[in-house]
Amino acid sequence: MPRSNQPRRRLPASATAAGRNARRKWAAPAPDIDLDRARVGLPERESAADGEWSVRRITARNAAKDYRCPGCGQVIPPGVEHLVVWQEDSLLGRQTAVEDRRHWHARCWQTRPGSGRRR
Repeated sequence: MPRSNQPRRRLPASATAAGRNARRKWAAPAPDIDLDRARVGLPERESAADGEWSVRRITARNAAKDYRCPGCGQVIPPGVEHLVVWQEDSLLGRQTAVEDRRHWHARCWQTRPGSGRRR
């Protein structure tokens, strides 16, 4: 089919597909990545005399509730960095172990009985 010799009607750049995509893609700057927050999301595996454990560090910024440390029995208030720990080799299964996770002070976790770490 032959092309028309009529000039095409010009659309503003904001109405073209490229303009819409460019506006969407570049309209807001990308958020800064908080590397500490990204790193703490992954639990570390620890082996000790009392079993295999997953240990996740909670930053002060992410600590939003009161928890009771099973090591010392004291409250971990909001805004205090601490650890979330669950047993990997639980007899009742992984889901039950994750539901039974506990929040510990880092020092209490390191000095608990049976913590002869073999990592």
